[in-house]
Amino acid sequence: MEKYKVGVVGCTGMVGQRFITLLENHPWFQLTAVAASGRSAGKSYAQAVEGRWKMTTPIPEEALDLTVLDIEKDLDAFVSQIDFTFCAVNMKKDEIKALEEKIAKKECPVVSNNSAHRFTPDVPMVVPEINPGHIEVIKAQRERLGTKLGFIAVKSNCSLQSYVPALHPLREKYGLEKALVTTYQAISGAGKNFETWPEMVDNVIPYIGGEEEKSEQEPMKMWGHIEDGKIVNATSPAITSQCLRVPVSDGHMAAVFMSFPEGKKPGVEEIKEVWARYQGRAQELNLPSAPKQFLHYFEDPSYPQTRLQRNLEGGMAISLGRLRPDSQYDYKFVGLSHNTLRGAAGGGVLLAELLAAEGYLVHK
Repeated sequence: MEKYKVGVVGCTGMVGQRFITLLENHPWFQLTAVAASGRSAGKSYAQAVEGRWKMTTPIPEEALDLTVLDIEKDLDAFVSQIDFTFCAVNMKKDEIKALEEKIAKKECPVVSNNSAHRFTPDVPMVVPEINPGHIEVIKAQRERLGTKLGFIAVKSNCSLQSYVPALHPLREKYGLEKALVTTYQAISGAGKNFETWPEMVDNVIPYIGGEEEKSEQEPMKMWGHIEDGKIVNATSPAITSQCLRVPVSDGHMAAVFMSFPEGKKPGVEEIKEVWARYQGRAQELNLPSAPKQFLHYFEDPSYPQTRLQRNLEGGMAISLGRLRPDSQYDYKFVGLSHNTLRGAAGGGVLLAELLAAEGYLVHK
């Protein structure tokens, strides 16, 4: 098949670098343009990331000699080279919103890793295994933007991947009344490693700005429905959360407590069976980046472990364990996801694959 020509905005940051690595040898997508702020513009990609390449694999060959464009000054040149772009910029929220709409209005679809548009009512925030139907709101968004091809689609916050995928099939089948979640989040979620953030060695920080609000509110949009060209948030389950930064390089873990409506509480083995059987649209379409098994449950009570399971199925699967009754909620369990793969760039690539498979991306 003819590959889609793809750009990456914010190409020098940690998530941008991850996008670059995931596009190497991708069966559907070909990296053809990169863009960043003015300070990197005009350099080759290799020069722009010299001394700050944070991935464990080398810079892909196809990226080395690409000239980094200034996303503000060179926007027309950038969009002329691509069919769509990923966006992972480090800017103020209102600046990101304006930039992403500007790109979309150039008839260039944007698949964003940023949080700026997550609560724009006609912008779908999608995990392909959970709410793929939300991409239908793009039709209304295009009408608002005045575009034929351009639109913005976003992925959710990285920490949600450690618990929402496990709650989702249970909510669908039995309903969920409430959930309490504590996340233990890796330093790469802040775009850092231990070399650049030595203060995190042997340390835990009990606050991540804005993270608890996202953890409680974003699932409501993902579980919402489309009405009059907008996504209307769900009203249940009630979720409360606490988010901690822990001294781990990659991988977000969640301790989850959940209760079901009266009379609808399933048994432990029923829950495990639901998790084992669950497949989403990504698996139905056999998308290139989709895990074959979305949810993996481990019977060993010492699993999942961050180092051992975060890279399961290319870092795109969710690991679960320690499901057991609780004295105040119905059940509790532990979840784990790779935050820069499933939670960030990998989730963005999977979303782009869904958009391509469903006809929302076109070759210019």
